[in-house]
Amino acid sequence: MEDSQGVFKLIGKVQHYAWGGYKFIPELLGTPNPDHRPFAEYWLGAHPSQSSTNTNGDSFAAIIAKNSEATLGAHTAKKFSSLPFLFKVLDVRQMLSIQVHPSIEAAVKGFDEEEQKGIARNAANRNYKDRNHKPEIMVALSDFWLLHGFKNESLLNDRLDEVPELTFLKKVLEKKGYKGLYEEVMLMEQEQVNTVLQPLIERILPDYKKDKLKKDHPDFWAARASESFCRDDHFDRGIFSIYFFNLLHIKKGSGIFQQAGLPHAYLEGQNIELMANSDNVLRAGLTEKHIDVPELMKHVIFEPTDPRILEGNGQGHKKIFTGGAAEFELVEYSLQAGEEEKMDADGPAILLVVAGQIAVIAGTTISLQKGESVFISAGTAVIIKATTAADIFVATVPQP
Repeated sequence: MEDSQGVFKLIGKVQHYAWGGYKFIPELLGTPNPDHRPFAEYWLGAHPSQSSTNTNGDSFAAIIAKNSEATLGAHTAKKFSSLPFLFKVLDVRQMLSIQVHPSIEAAVKGFDEEEQKGIARNAANRNYKDRNHKPEIMVALSDFWLLHGFKNESLLNDRLDEVPELTFLKKVLEKKGYKGLYEEVMLMEQEQVNTVLQPLIERILPDYKKDKLKKDHPDFWAARASESFCRDDHFDRGIFSIYFFNLLHIKKGSGIFQQAGLPHAYLEGQNIELMANSDNVLRAGLTEKHIDVPELMKHVIFEPTDPRILEGNGQGHKKIFTGGAAEFELVEYSLQAGEEEKMDADGPAILLVVAGQIAVIAGTTISLQKGESVFISAGTAVIIKATTAADIFVATVPQP
């Protein structure tokens, strides 16, 4: 129940997507998993379809709607009207789809068009679940592997040279650029996809099964993808993207930002993820979910990406991770037992403990352990005091 100081415990929602792990999120939340269900994501926020609750079971979205200015603050309430971010923990056991997120203008247009067509919002072939964009920032909680934007032309040509089955694509890149290259493989007839990829997979799969491939090479992930997504001699065209995109290994404590239109895919690991409050995803392969290639191609940034790993800005106990989105920034606090940190929540904030135990003091004291979280209303000053060594992440809204 919300106390007089505007701080209350928040209970999130678990998403049991098939790609999720079995232990990390249950252990974080202290939740048994006797049925060995995949725990893919833990959501903290006010998304219309999966709102968190307070300890009484009241919808967090409804609590905000009743008095948005008191909970969100005048600036956030006026600019966004509802909580503008969605805060997540992810455990990626099996690689996620190759995907992009639309800009906010494209999301509004696409959502309204699908509404007019009468496509149900929970339909499998629905592209736009809401009218929002989905820029996102992540900080790794373990070694984390992902694909992130197109390689620069020199590196991409080197990779195509190295993979004999793909060398024919060098001429396409030279003549038609990145857009022409991606159209070539995304619009390729499935029979030709099979003809190109089957010998590639047959060449690399034996080494994968013998543990001879390393994760810093795309062959490893292409072979893994073939085991997960290629059945009955039907080869998934998403495998091409594994060779086209930057393959990144992000160490625990580092992060990265991904804007609208940037093609990417999470491959393995656990992370904290913070994004605009949206569930809009356009997919290009490595998935059993809906793929709409013509719609996807409208939104891809067809240019090389120079990955920028984020280490966080700050000093002492505090690091701030930001990519420039108006909806969110992510703050990490690392405290030893007995240490304190004062936090003035100018905007709305969600605090999540990922390790250790703390007390959140704001008039009254709320004790939190690993996996527990609180919402802090805008304008509320709190003191975070570590009972044990603790690692804490706070999602909030940048203020003017």
